[in-house]
Amino acid sequence: MPRNDIKKTLKKHRLSPKKRFGQNFLVHQHIADRIVDLSGVTPEDSVIEVGVGLGALTKPLANRAKSVTGLEVDSGIIRWHEEESDLPDNVNLVHQDILKADFNELANNCGGRIKIIANLPYSISNPFMFKLLENHELIDWAVLMVQKEVGKRLTASAGTKEYGILTVLLGSAAFIKPLMEVAPGNFHPCPKVDSWVIQISFQPVPDHVKALPPFDRISLNRIVNAAFQQRRKTLINSISSANLYNLSKSDIAEVLAQHGISPQIRGEKLTVDDFVHLTNAFENLKKSK
Repeated sequence: MPRNDIKKTLKKHRLSPKKRFGQNFLVHQHIADRIVDLSGVTPEDSVIEVGVGLGALTKPLANRAKSVTGLEVDSGIIRWHEEESDLPDNVNLVHQDILKADFNELANNCGGRIKIIANLPYSISNPFMFKLLENHELIDWAVLMVQKEVGKRLTASAGTKEYGILTVLLGSAAFIKPLMEVAPGNFHPCPKVDSWVIQISFQPVPDHVKALPPFDRISLNRIVNAAFQQRRKTLINSISSANLYNLSKSDIAEVLAQHGISPQIRGEKLTVDDFVHLTNAFENLKKSK
């Protein structure tokens, strides 16, 4: 929907982009169409859309997919779509905050594993990523519009300033790739930053995830959080300060040495594989004491 039409529609129905919901509506239909194309949605897919907005993504999704469940937190937007009856018959509009959603229920309603498309409010990017991680066994993939900065962080390599907690944790469960960049002028209102569309693929299990040994995800979370809590701290000091396993510094140093890791290294230098192997080593040491 062109920008002027969006403004007229919002004004006519006494709606406005709500900052608290992080609403930035797509104004160029070809961008929405391209996102749906890149997602690879098929006529057999039942898709969850997070943040229906004015329907820019919803309509091309409905044309491509078997069904669309549109989760929308703004009751005014829900009311407008219901009054206009403008969405295709295979769209089920639900007044729902995705951060409070039950993913088991979503999977049941979809008749199987979850596929998600979202023009994601920037304000919920981090909690939403952790929500995906918590429920990754129920999800095939998620195609998301995020801040470019977030996209770069999620696809960063070890040793770079963008590399962090979410890079490692999502990297231990999924393959993440950028699909396209979207400039601020493609939205109303215009955000202050560029956006990326990224795909987070959990299924089929990526090769690098298959290659990881079995590990306890809660323990990995603790180790990774400790390593990045104070980025300038050495790894041995970070883990020691977190007091995760009641281990002495000499115990920690021994584990690091067994894996050929310098105690003076910082957490940002470790790969996903390094973190998983360290997690298992610390868990084994804890059990032996």
